[in-house]
Parts: sequence; structure tokens; C-alpha cells
Amino acid sequence: MTALSVSSKSFHIVHTCLRFRHLITRVRYIRPRTVVVPNRCKMSATIDVTVNEVKEGKAEVLTPSSVFYNPVQEFNRDLTIAVISEFVHDHFDTVREREAKLLRKKLNSLEQNDAATGEDAKAKQQTCSDENNSDDSKIDDSKLTAGVSHPNGIRILEGLAASGLRSVRFGLEIPGVKEVIANDFDKNAVGFIDKNITKNALTGLVRSNCGDAAMVMYQNKGLKDRFDVIDLDPYGSPSVFLDSAVQAVRDGGLLCVTCTDMAVMCGNSCETCYSKYGSVSLKAKFCHEMALRIILQSVESAANRYSRYIQPLISVSADFYVRVFVKVFTGQVKVKQSVTKLAYVYHCTGCGSHVLQKLANKTPTKGDNYKFTPAVAPSAQPVCNHCGFKQHIGGPIWADPMHDRDFLTKVLQRVSSNQDLFNTSERILGMLSMMSEEVEDVPLYYTLDEVCNVLHCTAPSIVQFRSAVLNAGYRASLTHCAKNAHKTDAPGEVVWDIMRAWVKDHPVKASRLQSGTPAKAILDKEPVTEVSFSLHPDANPQSRQKGLLRWQVNPEPDWGPKPRAKKSNTEESLSEKRDRCRGKRKDRQGDKSFLKQYPCKKYKTGECDMGDGCVYNHDMEQEQAQ
Repeated sequence: MTALSVSSKSFHIVHTCLRFRHLITRVRYIRPRTVVVPNRCKMSATIDVTVNEVKEGKAEVLTPSSVFYNPVQEFNRDLTIAVISEFVHDHFDTVREREAKLLRKKLNSLEQNDAATGEDAKAKQQTCSDENNSDDSKIDDSKLTAGVSHPNGIRILEGLAASGLRSVRFGLEIPGVKEVIANDFDKNAVGFIDKNITKNALTGLVRSNCGDAAMVMYQNKGLKDRFDVIDLDPYGSPSVFLDSAVQAVRDGGLLCVTCTDMAVMCGNSCETCYSKYGSVSLKAKFCHEMALRIILQSVESAANRYSRYIQPLISVSADFYVRVFVKVFTGQVKVKQSVTKLAYVYHCTGCGSHVLQKLANKTPTKGDNYKFTPAVAPSAQPVCNHCGFKQHIGGPIWADPMHDRDFLTKVLQRVSSNQDLFNTSERILGMLSMMSEEVEDVPLYYTLDEVCNVLHCTAPSIVQFRSAVLNAGYRASLTHCAKNAHKTDAPGEVVWDIMRAWVKDHPVKASRLQSGTPAKAILDKEPVTEVSFSLHPDANPQSRQKGLLRWQVNPEPDWGPKPRAKKSNTEESLSEKRDRCRGKRKDRQGDKSFLKQYPCKKYKTGECDMGDGCVYNHDMEQEQAQ
């Protein structure tokens, strides 16, 4: 054996030992403890940054350029405060019910076991009742004040706080809070969180913590250490935090999750979506609602591993992100029903029709018990029944309702009675009103523009299309996820029958109906459903009649997801990078090495005039020669 092989073997032995030592250290480190959290922060060197002062809601915070901040997310933060405020109301209702139950049990025990006289027993009962009423838990939640720590209030964790703006607003605007923990892994960000806490006089109510968000939640997954509310708003995907989050939130607690990696969740990279969320995304017009249902499925799957399940309260698709608010409960019986809440999606590549395939069915047996059986497959054929094109399959996705109608109505009432508290209150009211009108048990939707684009016909109005669906005996609603989109329980055959009847009155040019196209295949079939476009009384929804706001005007240039925070002022901004790259191809006209060098489409069909010398960019060369 050579010296080189001995050296390599020794290296591998040492490397393996170090890896096992690292794993053992990690196992010790993850062991559940009390509220003690790790302080292994990402060190930030002294850097030259610009610090701005931002006022949002009741908060005034410092936001340096080295810490991420997006002003467009104000709608996200306003909605979160409204949801948590209503959750606090429910929390104190639960506390009062629990205390009343304990009081009744205690009084019954006094009546049965007290050997004293009737007067003495009544006196003891009165004393017990007075002690219970003097408890802080009996405080009327309508009289609670924000900015003050309440002993029986809720504990909130913001896992990725950045400058701490959201946590500061939680402390200033949500009444009935016991503690808010603003956590971040960047030591520089934690320094500004401390400054913002002091600046807003929230010492004692809001505190900072420097540590990995997943590790903080793992170390607080004990029954007595769990949080009432966990807010996760990461830069990109929250998938790495879901496992710890579903363990660290209390039974009946609130979990708020944001996803901004919409390109992945909307079908641009289905393999990445599966690796992160355990679901295959589809490139379809209903992609924004499918993104919501993908993250709900992912959270449910993470919770099921620990005999827990979720109850969606509100699910929002807005701007460039999706946001879900779910309650997390414990119960193995309910966990077994999770498989019946999921479904695969068959999506036609030609006409865009979709069909859902449930994973399992449940049949009631004795009492509250159910028998679960696999669903009968397939619900769709390899090719589309309407146009004959192939179908793609995606999922699994959440196929149950995305909203709790009762909770959503309560939040609506809270915001409408306190519109001055939120700068985006008009949009919150518009979005929530439209959610309350949605057909809740029908996943996904049809976009009327896309349906008409398939047939190359003029589009009916929203009221006309909804009237036809309602007159046919089916339900229909708009959706907050997309403009001019319709949710309906009408099968695809009925939808296309409606469009066939429309095309008879609004003919399509014969030149557009070529053989082998979806339009030709669909319109060649005779309609079976009786279609009436006469105005239906429910065709125009209330949110549309009132002109409620749903879509905000672009507030500023480059208002989208924003790039990562700059670590120094020397880094170029998004607008500077765009200016630098503008006209790059024109500046390199003399150099053709950067252009693609493979044959064009005409060469493949034998129609290119360049012959064997054909390259992809020869059109540009001919133009320059002329």
C-alpha cells in the first residue's frame, strides 16, 4: 500500500469521526429545554449602510439597507394584526369558558363534601366565586390595552424579524399580549431590533433574540413552552421551518406562513416544488390558488407526523406571495381524516380543463367512526374528453375549504369598525369580502379570458357567464386569486356547453378553426346542456356591486418581491443593475460568440435558405449585411 493511499484512508477515518462528533453535538443541542435559546448568531462586520426611519401603523422604526424591508408588504402586516387581534378575542373567550367550567366543578364539590351548615356553604361558594372573578383571566378583552403585557395574554414568536417592524406593531396594536419574541439570525438585525424596541417604549413586552428560527422553535416544543402564535415570513420558501413550527405552536394555536417563491409554486419548476413542499405544481391559469393549496397540504403533512392537524382560517393570494393563517390541533382521530382532504389535479394542456382525483374516501360507520378506503381511479382519461389533448397531473393539493367562514366574518367586522387603524383597510375589506363569497368546497377556477382564448371568440361579460352557470342549476362565484376568474361546481362539459351556446350567437372565423386545435374539437360537438344567458338575480356579487378594492395600484417602481438586503452601500440597487444591463446586446453586435449557435426551425424542416451553414442568429447577420 502506498503512502498516498494510507494518507487518504487516514483522512477519511478522521473525517468520518468528525462527522459523527458533529451529529452527536447536534443531537444534544436539539434536546428540548425551557425558553433558553441559542445565541449562535451570524456575525456581521462593521459595514457602511444607510439607515431610514419608517412609520407604519403606530410604529416608528429604523430600517437599515443591510436589513430586508419591503413597504409593499404593509397589506400583509395589517391583515396579520387584524387576524391575531380576533384570535386574541377567541383566546380570552376560551379562557373564560375554562375558568367557568372549573368554578362550576369547584362549587359542586363544595356542595357535596362540605359538612358545614347551609349558610356556611353558601358563604364559601360566594368567596370562591369572588376569588374567581378577581382573576386576571376574567378581564373583558374589549377593555384590554395594547402596549402592555398581560399575564394571561398570548405569546407571539416572529421567527424571521429583520428590523423587527412586525413585532413592534404586534406590541403596539394588538391588545392582550403577554410577550412578543422578535428573532433573527443576523446579529446586525438584532441590534436594530433592540433599538426599535427602545424607540417605541416596548421594553418588557417585546424582546429580541438572536438565533436560528428552527432551533428556537425546536427548543420550545414542550407543552409548557409552546407559543400561542408563530409568524413565519421568510425570504423565499418557508419549507425548512414547517417541521419545527407545527411542534412549537400550542394546541389550538395560530400559525401564520408566507411564501414568496411563487415561480416554484406556480409551475416553473415542478421538481423544486416537490422537493420543498411534497407536491408537483402545474403551469396553469389557476396556479395562484393551487399555490395556496400546496402550502396548506405541506403544513398539514408536517403536522400529521406528530399526530396534529390544521384548520385553515384565512388563505390569501396577493401580489407576489401567498399567506395562510391556520390553527393547529392535536388528535389522532382527525389526523386519519387528512388523507380524504387531499387530491391530485388533472390539467389539460389544450383547453385548460381540470379534474380532481381524491386520494381516499371515508364512509360513516357506528357513532363518529369512519371507514377509510382508497379512492377509485382514475377520474380522468389519459387524454382530455373535451379536446383530445394530453393531460398533466399535479399535486397532491389541499382539496378542503381554504377559509373558515365564521372567523373570516369576524375579522371583516373588526376591520370595518376600526378602519382608521390600518392604511390598507379598504383592500382588506375588499379581499375578505370576496373570500366570503367564494364557493368554499370547489377547488381551483376557470379564467374566462383563457376559456375564450382557446375558442378564439369574443368574451361574454362576467354577469352573462355567471347567469348562464346559475340558470343551469350550478353554483358560481368570483375568486380573490385572479381577475375575471370563476369558481363553479359545474363540470367541464357544462362550461364548454355554455361557451358553445355563446359561440352560436357570436361566431368564430372559419380560419381560426383549424383541424387538430382544441377550438375545432370542442366546437364540433353539439351542446347537451340547456343554456340561458338571461340575467340571474345573483349574477352580480355584492363585492362587485359595491366596487370594493381588491388590487392596489403599483405603489413605487420595482415594488415586487425585492432583492436581498444590501450589506453595504457599495452594492448596486435593482434600478442601477437594470440601467447597466440595458442595451447589452446592442453593445456587443460585433461579437457573435454570445449568441446561440444551433440551427433554426426552418432548417429542421428543410426550408432555410442558408443550407448547412444555418445558425440560429443568421437573420441578424442578413439584416446587418443589408
